[in-house]
Amino acid sequence: MSYEKLAKEIVHLVGGETNVVSLVHCATRLRFVLKDEAKADKEKLEKTDGIITVKQSGGQFQVVVGNKVPEVYSAISKVSNILDESKKDEKPAKANKGFGAIIDVVSSIFAPLLGVMAGAGILKGLLLIASNAGWLTPKDTTYIILLAAADSLFYFLPLLLAVTTARKFEGNIFVALTIAGGLLYPSIVTLKTEGTPTDFFGIPIVMMSYSSTVIPIIIAIIVMSKLEKWCNRLIHESVKNFITPLILLVIMLPLTLIVFGPFGVYVGNGIATGLIAAFGFSPLLAGAIMGACWQILVIFGVHWGLVPVFINNIAVNGRDGIKPSAAASIFAQTGAAFGVMLKTKNKKLKTLAGSATLTALFGITEPAVYGVTLPLKRPFIAGIIGGAIGGAIIGQAGTQAFASGAPGLLTLPIFYGPGGQGFPGLILGITVSFLVSAILTYILGFEDPVEVEEEPKNSAKEPVRTTDVSNEEVFSPIEGTVVALSEVPDPAFASEAMGKGLAIEPTSGRVVAPFDGTITVAFKKKHALAVVSPKGAEILIHVGVDTVRLDGKHFTSHIKEGDQVKAGDLLLEFDVEQIRTAGYPTITPIIVTNSSDYTDILPTTQGQVRVQEPLLKLFGGTNEKEGIA
Repeated sequence: MSYEKLAKEIVHLVGGETNVVSLVHCATRLRFVLKDEAKADKEKLEKTDGIITVKQSGGQFQVVVGNKVPEVYSAISKVSNILDESKKDEKPAKANKGFGAIIDVVSSIFAPLLGVMAGAGILKGLLLIASNAGWLTPKDTTYIILLAAADSLFYFLPLLLAVTTARKFEGNIFVALTIAGGLLYPSIVTLKTEGTPTDFFGIPIVMMSYSSTVIPIIIAIIVMSKLEKWCNRLIHESVKNFITPLILLVIMLPLTLIVFGPFGVYVGNGIATGLIAAFGFSPLLAGAIMGACWQILVIFGVHWGLVPVFINNIAVNGRDGIKPSAAASIFAQTGAAFGVMLKTKNKKLKTLAGSATLTALFGITEPAVYGVTLPLKRPFIAGIIGGAIGGAIIGQAGTQAFASGAPGLLTLPIFYGPGGQGFPGLILGITVSFLVSAILTYILGFEDPVEVEEEPKNSAKEPVRTTDVSNEEVFSPIEGTVVALSEVPDPAFASEAMGKGLAIEPTSGRVVAPFDGTITVAFKKKHALAVVSPKGAEILIHVGVDTVRLDGKHFTSHIKEGDQVKAGDLLLEFDVEQIRTAGYPTITPIIVTNSSDYTDILPTTQGQVRVQEPLLKLFGGTNEKEGIA
């Protein structure tokens, strides 16, 4: 699928352009803020080729597409007007509250910077290695130039955060940049470095160093954005374009230096001190917890709450001892995906796990987690165990991060500090986490998906045919979750005594025709029906278990025996909640009652399924034996 085609599909399935308030992207995800998330078709998005998964977290509708996210993001700008600045006045239907709002704010502010942060972090790490190895010295002009390229992002971080925060809170970006620039202005810096007593109209100011800081500028720009809106409402249109910026500059820079700056610095340092104390109390235990939980935090988007802490530690102390243990979690999930690749016999899954392993080695774990380990469950658990062991090793080794960047093979240099102390522990930790997770995944195993693409082998008594004209496909008559027949609480269905098939736990009370055919049975109690296709496939749809005892209550039939139906025609309606309230399971077996006429019957979907999506494939039926098309 081309990027533009995928972009059009994504825009359509999130509810169209009119449903999108804003869109940003990080390393692997398109992060939408939607007016109404109910209008987005999450299930269909997850089934779209090119999309790994969809997550709803922190007020964002996140479409995970992996490493190709910049190309898809660019394609969306070409096929829609979503990225137009004119859309910024639109509001989502529901505002986030509490912790979800905090996560939404932090992720929106930091996500656009992750790519350049990783690149700058790698360069800074390589310079540390070059300096420690004696290849370059800090006095070499080559070193000075490259350090400027690597360190400028971190030194001027308040400027970059001013931009992303102003965008998030719809403030004037240029005023925000000017305020951030004021914090880094040479004369202001000199007041701090020389210890000059400072006041503003008699109000004393505790001067701080604001280069590389995070919290002060974010607080300042949030307040600035609120004040800007208030000023624009009160000031006449003819003068507000220059009077509002004047008021913002006169109020916000002094206010930041007097209140927000010191407060933000103290809060950031306090949080960092608390986490550092935890590692100081028991680096082994703290590292194990971080290694086990990091990917879980990522899944829920909660990891964004720790990103400012990592950056703050590096800015204040020149290093961070909390982040390295997270590397164990990343390499553990990588190892689990590798274990799946070695174990599975499913060609499609083997290919997916192989590519996800390669991507995760470079710090992008979404394809591995959402596409491989999490859906298979046991590999994800193996990754948690491996991450805990590796994290404990890294924590005990006292490994430090000296620059920002997502842990991966390319960013390993950011953990190499003066003398290389703690770096061997990092290498040992990520290696152990990878190997333990891979081995555990291989030993514990998982439910290997059926290889539905593979055609069944012909019987030795049957000639090999070049066409399968009598093969049939059955489309889902119900929307819901696909489960195995063995999970149906009725021995007649669970034992396949009535025929092969599967079952669906319905999420809506509608049954439609699974193909063009004829209704052969329409039970008077309305709880079940049978339909046969022109090629002879006989399908029984039995809504719920023991629902015959309801005597037709909560059911509405739209067919009678002998009716000709088309695929998708409404056959039956039922009240899911009322049936469950009455004490009857609603799990619905879908049975091929003439299973013996087929050489094989295979499911073609797992998990969530919508009506009219492929459900079963029937191979080598009676018609084939008779040579009938």
